[in-house]
Amino acid sequence: MDLFLQVFFWVLLLQASISIAAPILFAALGECVAERAGFMNIGIEGMMTVGAWAAFLAAVFTGNSWAGIGVGTLSGGLIALLAAWICVSRGADQIVTGIMLNLFCLGLTSVAFSAIFVAPRPVPTLDPIAVYKIPWLSDLPYVGKILFSQSPLVYLAIALVVLLFILLNKTTLGLQIRAVGEKPEAAEAAGVDVFGIRYFAIVVGGALAGLGGSVLSVGQLGLFSDFMTGGRGFIALAVVVFARWDPVKILGASILFGFAEALQARLQAVGAPVPHEFLLMLPYLLTIVVLLGVAGKSSYPSAVGLPFVKGVRKY
Repeated sequence: MDLFLQVFFWVLLLQASISIAAPILFAALGECVAERAGFMNIGIEGMMTVGAWAAFLAAVFTGNSWAGIGVGTLSGGLIALLAAWICVSRGADQIVTGIMLNLFCLGLTSVAFSAIFVAPRPVPTLDPIAVYKIPWLSDLPYVGKILFSQSPLVYLAIALVVLLFILLNKTTLGLQIRAVGEKPEAAEAAGVDVFGIRYFAIVVGGALAGLGGSVLSVGQLGLFSDFMTGGRGFIALAVVVFARWDPVKILGASILFGFAEALQARLQAVGAPVPHEFLLMLPYLLTIVVLLGVAGKSSYPSAVGLPFVKGVRKY
């Protein structure tokens, strides 16, 4: 019986790790595309928050969770479009702009949500998107429960890993994105629309961040609350660096962080003799350890954080 309980514990833990990793994975994949094009999206936390907020409201008022997820994704893309205009077209500092957008998005969602659901009007909740068991595969021992009994959003995230890997490494568009992030003046000389590519990459990154927030509020929790992203956007930034801008490695790194969060929740549930404050900080402690481990070893795309001016050679 003890062996059965141990196996059951680990199966559920690994299943939860993959599920919990999905919001981080979406956001990290979007950040990977943006950074490959030379844009450091510090505002990813705010975009995730706006996505979570917009998705929840849309799902509540339409009665359709998938419509909510679509609206949340679009909202993240719109905030990213604003960031692209400020940084690409106007040449503003990317770090300062990202911090400003985080503060703006966190304040906007908090104030707007409180204004919409004023007491005594109750704050509604939603049913999370149900798990979809893939026929035959979900019946496999252990692996079926872990990999093939997940939300459709998890399957979508894994599919995006494959698509982005192909896009960045096997297509002309991917080559242009990487060229713009490394040597934008050379890309411009070769006829690449540097501004257009950066706009595209930034908006895609923001849309995926909004999708990550939507997965959290509508797909998993069925609610919205202030600051509910809990630093996942910043964890996504660390994941991208740790994985060295490789979508496949980003998948593994995201699951690692999902494992840390799932582990602390499971340990609290079973009453582990560890202070719960320590357990709650496990994912963030892991972030610090990861950043210390890759410090000085990861090489950012050469043009990350640097504005580009047409016809001016800076690199």
